[in-house]
Amino acid sequence: MSDFERDIVHCLNDFFKTKNQKGYAYRLKQSKFNTQYVDVLVDSLDPRYYLAIECKSIKGKKIYFSQHFHQDKDNVHQIDAIWDFTNKTGRKGFLAVEFKGGRGCSNQAYLLSWSEIMKIRESKPGISFDDFQKGIELKRCSGGYELLNLYPKELDSLLQTDTEE
Repeated sequence: MSDFERDIVHCLNDFFKTKNQKGYAYRLKQSKFNTQYVDVLVDSLDPRYYLAIECKSIKGKKIYFSQHFHQDKDNVHQIDAIWDFTNKTGRKGFLAVEFKGGRGCSNQAYLLSWSEIMKIRESKPGISFDDFQKGIELKRCSGGYELLNLYPKELDSLLQTDTEE
């Protein structure tokens, strides 16, 4: 498991604990004989937090669909495999990207919804740092990252009302 994947798992589990929400993030053990669609899964009875998260840690300011994602043995692109997985399972998909800062600069990380990834893929060869800044910032903290909120407050309260009915 990469450090960034571990940071994401800790970040999400800390979020559930501090927000007093039921949910649990975890990383499945990798095996060359089993298909692994994403890096981190989140289970929750609250559909807002039933998630599938792919993690990437890169140097630079852009993640490219051809360079940073792979194709499986059947030539299915990783982007399409994850989209299919989220649609079949009902999980909300996110791409978590850590932009490594280099000398003297701290790393920055963001979450972007998988539906937004699919929109960007229609017209661009990759996702820029600027695109990620429109997503959900993970605040840098000692020991990793902190998720302040997964959804904008307006949407979060609307979704909570819908799930309580």
